[in-house]
Amino acid sequence: MKTAAFIDFQGTIGGKGTDDITSLDLFPFSGKAIRRLNDNDILVIGITNQSHISKGELSWDAYYKKLNFLKKELHLQKARFDAVYCCPHTRNDRCNCKKPLTGMIDSACSVFDIDLKNSYVIGDMGMSDMVLANNIGAMGILVLTGVGKGSLHEYRHTWKDVEPYYIAENLYCAVEKIMDDIKNRETPV
Repeated sequence: MKTAAFIDFQGTIGGKGTDDITSLDLFPFSGKAIRRLNDNDILVIGITNQSHISKGELSWDAYYKKLNFLKKELHLQKARFDAVYCCPHTRNDRCNCKKPLTGMIDSACSVFDIDLKNSYVIGDMGMSDMVLANNIGAMGILVLTGVGKGSLHEYRHTWKDVEPYYIAENLYCAVEKIMDDIKNRETPV
């Protein structure tokens, strides 16, 4: 079974807006962070809520065009996603995939042999990303980029019953924590 890093998009791998994927530009450290996971045989799985698709404000074509652009940018940095899962729904659609629901993770687990208890959800939103980590029994790493600081403070009440496993300044720092964990797991006691 493999360790996976389930990584949120807006606010986690990039910023410049939180509306939809089309406004996302990679943070300067994101390629290096993802490459470090790739180089250490950790599955890198993108998970993103894109409710603008269901609302008719974002087409699938525009979504895939931006996703392919981001993948090319990562490729230039010798980094890659092993898979990307997108929930296009709003809460009114009553799907099973909108974070913090587990549908995207369930889909990934049907393709990859994933050890959820030794895997991570990395994101900037407590009420979706950290609750998702809790729901699947993985370790949640809250990044302070995007809306991470607000999630930790003024929106903490929206996920008050869940504690993050770790709080990191950004995606690269989150990956450093994962590398430390794996090193400690491999070191005999």
